[in-house]
Amino acid sequence: MRTSDRTFIVVALLGLLLAACIPTTSLRSAWYDSSFKGAPMTRILVVGVASNLTDRRVFEDLFAKALNDVGVQGIPGYTFIDDAAMANPEAFDAGVAKSGADGVLLVRLLAVDTRTQVTTTMVPARSGSTFGPRGPWGPPWGPAWYQVPDIRQFQVANVEATLFETRDHQPIWSATTETLSPSSVAAETPGFAKLIIGQLAARGLISPTK
Repeated sequence: MRTSDRTFIVVALLGLLLAACIPTTSLRSAWYDSSFKGAPMTRILVVGVASNLTDRRVFEDLFAKALNDVGVQGIPGYTFIDDAAMANPEAFDAGVAKSGADGVLLVRLLAVDTRTQVTTTMVPARSGSTFGPRGPWGPPWGPAWYQVPDIRQFQVANVEATLFETRDHQPIWSATTETLSPSSVAAETPGFAKLIIGQLAARGLISPTK
């Protein structure tokens, strides 16, 4: 294998490794009620709005665990609010009150969009000839390079998360996020939870102890 080919392969592998380290979920916008003067919340009921009961439970369990892991008590919403109560305001309020939570984090999927990305990659020519793209006067010790267009389609999940103060049922923080190429609820929730928990902590709405 030629040195130029080995170099190209190493660069490509490094690119894949770096891409794997990039978080797939990012914050798109956020709002905060600056008039809120309450203490940091210590018990949060996590409620995911989903048409699939399994996805809802997986999300709520994983997000609640992420809260518990940093020292804030997280409660899966389905343990106090069943699917029927999601469409009944009175039953929903009763479930929240029974949970004893001082905050409710309501999370819902807004939309899943398909996007197209076009990039150009420089690829070394496989031929050892100095003729071709560079002409007959190119230096014989370097590879010839040419551009290869890369067209990729991917999905973006847009999610809204809103934190409510249970005493007055008022929203005090809300944000929308984007998740690139989501694979499954189980795979994407830990990264999503880390982002949201970090935002809540930065606003002083929760006070992680771990």
